[in-house]
Formats: sequence, structure tokens, C-alpha cells
Amino acid sequence: MSRAETYHALKSEIESLARGESYRPARYATAACLLSQAFAPRFFWTGFYVVDPDTPGELVVGPYQGTLGCLRIPFGKGVCGEAAERGETVLVPDVHAFPGHIACDSRSRSEIVVPVFAPGGDLAAVLDVDSTEPDAFDRVDQDGLEAICAILLAA
Repeated sequence: MSRAETYHALKSEIESLARGESYRPARYATAACLLSQAFAPRFFWTGFYVVDPDTPGELVVGPYQGTLGCLRIPFGKGVCGEAAERGETVLVPDVHAFPGHIACDSRSRSEIVVPVFAPGGDLAAVLDVDSTEPDAFDRVDQDGLEAICAILLAA
């Protein structure tokens, strides 16, 4: 199966599993698990940083698969904070060349971060995927992850 086909199948599976589940962490945990399993070992760290309602402008680690993640990331800092601040996907082929990169795990070489929006349009979280391989992500990954994030809170 191609990566695009795998993303399409995962989107359908996540949508089916999330249908009727109102607890966001359960939805995020399901997506992180399925994505991590489907794309291991290329997906080294797969998880969510959630907008902290008690601390405006800050993300807090949510459900994930992988090594220890950073606990909090301010908007505008690192790849996750940049995606949160911009409200758009940030794809980084070489994290060491990204200004302000936050090295939660020094083995990370490339990264893609996709925003997750609540039904009202507010940013709810970001999906962060790291790889130990340089230039591990491309347009196929971006399209697939954006499609999954688009249904994650709408399912």
C-alpha cells in the first residue's frame, strides 16, 4: 500500500473510532497510536500538544507515542509553537537548520507539525511528528496528516 493509501485508510479508521467519542484526549491518543504504528520506525515521535486554556499562548504535551516530550511550548517557539502561532502546517526537513528549534530529543532530524482546529475554528492542538531521518516528510505526509487533523474533532 502506498503512503497516500495508508493515510486514507487511517483517516477512515480514526474517523470510525472517534465517532461518538467526545473526550478529546481519547481521540488524540487513538490518532497518535495508529499513526505511530502505521509509520514506525520513520515516525520516531508522534503526538499532540494541546492549547492550554489556563495559560494563553502556550501548548502543553498531550497524548503521544515515543520518547519523553517537552512539557510546555510557547506559541512562536520551535516548530510546534510556530505552527500554533501561524495556524498552518510547518514541515522542516532539517530541524538543526530551523531557527529556535527546541530539541526535546536530540535524535530528531526532521519534523512536521499540523494544527488541529475545533469546530468553531479555534486552534485546539497541534499534531507533532518527528523522525530520526533527515527530510523524512513531504507533501504526501502533509496532505495525509492535514486530512486526519481536519476530521479529528469533527468526527
